[in-house]
Amino acid sequence: MRAYREDIEEALRARRFLKDWAGEGYITSEQYRRMEQETVCELRTVNIFLRVVLFLFTVIIVGAAVGLFFVVFLSHPSDETSGIFLIIFAGVSYAAAEIAVAGARLYRYGIEEALAACSVGFLCVGIQLAFFGSHFFSSGTDAIEVLVPATGALVSLWIWHRFGFPYAFLAAMVFVVYLPGYWTPPHAAQRIFTAAIYAVGLIVVAAVRGRYLVTYLDRSYSIAEALLWIGIYLAFNLQISPLGLRGLWLGAPSAAAEFARPFYWTTFVTIWFLPPAILVRGVRTKDRYVIAAGAIGAVLTLVTNKPYLGWERRTWDPMLLGALFIGVALYLRRWLAAGTDGTRDGFTARRLSGKDKELVAAGAGAVGMASPYSVTPAPQPEAPGVHFGGGDSGGGGATSDF
Repeated sequence: MRAYREDIEEALRARRFLKDWAGEGYITSEQYRRMEQETVCELRTVNIFLRVVLFLFTVIIVGAAVGLFFVVFLSHPSDETSGIFLIIFAGVSYAAAEIAVAGARLYRYGIEEALAACSVGFLCVGIQLAFFGSHFFSSGTDAIEVLVPATGALVSLWIWHRFGFPYAFLAAMVFVVYLPGYWTPPHAAQRIFTAAIYAVGLIVVAAVRGRYLVTYLDRSYSIAEALLWIGIYLAFNLQISPLGLRGLWLGAPSAAAEFARPFYWTTFVTIWFLPPAILVRGVRTKDRYVIAAGAIGAVLTLVTNKPYLGWERRTWDPMLLGALFIGVALYLRRWLAAGTDGTRDGFTARRLSGKDKELVAAGAGAVGMASPYSVTPAPQPEAPGVHFGGGDSGGGGATSDF
């Protein structure tokens, strides 16, 4: 059961298509106005930038309100007391998210998303404090503590199903990473268990998705499938520590010593096999998210190939990798353009949608915010004791020390 009616979400999907088609000139202004009147929607939504701002502000407000409650009413609470109140606040946050959707008709507005996210955080922290103390995610200490990440995964999946937030599905995958640590200590077994759970989820998503290929839910299941493919890949790539799983970071020299040699070289073969399999799946279904997942896997395989083999990295490796990407992109573009009307089996190199422009604009904005000093260099401190030398007089009768 979803929080939004099916006809409303379909109308929103149609409005996005209309805006895209009008922007690309596929329909006239008169056609756009006429069809827009047929897809009137009562939900309130905002652009991605304001959505992020409202999300962050809501998280800050909710966190400050909870902190103020503890300062005013509970000056020195025990772990059990704090946990119980956090569980209560989790219920309040989730109820507020439901009210924001049902009453205020918010849709991807940032506020209801932040409230839902806070409910998951409060619930997990509250369960941990109320029943197990203040040591978080200490795998292997007590098997019953698996209740915390298991609850987080289940609640995140419910929020993904209820509201359709893609990152809620990603949060559920993050919680799943911690589950095997309570069942088995070997790192190799933890990775196998994590990959097995993701594989089961992938089978379920692929089976359910077939019923929603032409509906608004197809995009949600497409993103979920792509995330599961990436999760399986990361679980098998021993040169990457996926989402907190105890392992080794990219290029760690002791990765080969951490795992048995048969398992180590089996994963090496697996990370070369998975990206082509993902790409084939994406091409057959014409799914851009799954294709992107396969491309990400291929890039990570090339990046981690030398650390896997124990070869020394060179400063020119990124340049060679970039040249390879340019060559592949140019070849694919020319190969597609050489087909009938510039298409091959439903694929084309021509831009058919304005979504790509929005993604590029969002990416450029993110890069600009992440690297504020990439264009304007940071001011350099002046050396102490430096005085102007040379002439004995300055303007207006000033001396050389002016």
